[in-house]
Amino acid sequence: MTYPGESEAAMAAEPATRRLPGRGAGVIAGGAVTSTLVAVALISLVWTPLPSGKMQIAHKLQPPLSYGLLGTDQYGRDVLSMLMAGAWNSLSIAAAAVALGASIGTVIGMFAAARRGLPDAFVMRAADVVFAVPPILSAMMLGAFLGAGRTTAVIAIAVFMVPVFARVAAGAARQIWSRNYVLAARGAGKGDLRITIEHVFPNIASQIIVHATIQLGLAILTEAGLSFLGLGTPPPAPTWGRMLADAQTYLETAPWLAILPGSAIAAAVLGFNMLGDGLRDLFDPRTEGRP
Repeated sequence: MTYPGESEAAMAAEPATRRLPGRGAGVIAGGAVTSTLVAVALISLVWTPLPSGKMQIAHKLQPPLSYGLLGTDQYGRDVLSMLMAGAWNSLSIAAAAVALGASIGTVIGMFAAARRGLPDAFVMRAADVVFAVPPILSAMMLGAFLGAGRTTAVIAIAVFMVPVFARVAAGAARQIWSRNYVLAARGAGKGDLRITIEHVFPNIASQIIVHATIQLGLAILTEAGLSFLGLGTPPPAPTWGRMLADAQTYLETAPWLAILPGSAIAAAVLGFNMLGDGLRDLFDPRTEGRP
């Protein structure tokens, strides 16, 4: 025997239950790709098939499986070793830039939400100004003062990330400030700083983490673009972006030199995007019933 409305409730709940495995699939797939990337990057610190900078002119432009698993480049360097070492350079720069941008941006966003009014409006308009300058152009300007290198790449990407996280943090914090428990804390005499630390930040931390995961993919892509232009990690340290730049001359005779680092960049970006989207679906209760 069923009561009125019971069957409708069961039918409404059933699709959400069936979708749970699908919602976790993105986390599993993205986690597998990103875990592999991190593992390869860490392994490259202690071992690669050959030293990534070792030149063997006698074995230059050897195709995959003919000399080494993935062949050699125009200088006879082992492509697999370069890809492994490039994974560490790309991941370390992207992680440092996102961590720096997220830290500064989250603090600014929470401050804007806490103070409201003019400070909030000023932060949002400043974010619009920074958004108008692409990270590649920022890196070119910074390179003129700091010189090309890892520090320039990290700062250039982080500068672009600050307004991204400031907007996310401010939007999420505004919702928390309107909750009853925050109003009760204010009524109990707690100041804005204490409320932000004890109530606001813990409740928006998951959103910041999810957004940071997604932004890691963008940071890796931006780092590759900077390295392609010669504004990233200087030689002889290999990077995926510089491998793509060097492969331009050999697209017809040695296409694997462009295909392999390009595939590595695409896989890294896709992996972090899938992981971030999956985490967002798991953490956000508003997506419970969505396909």
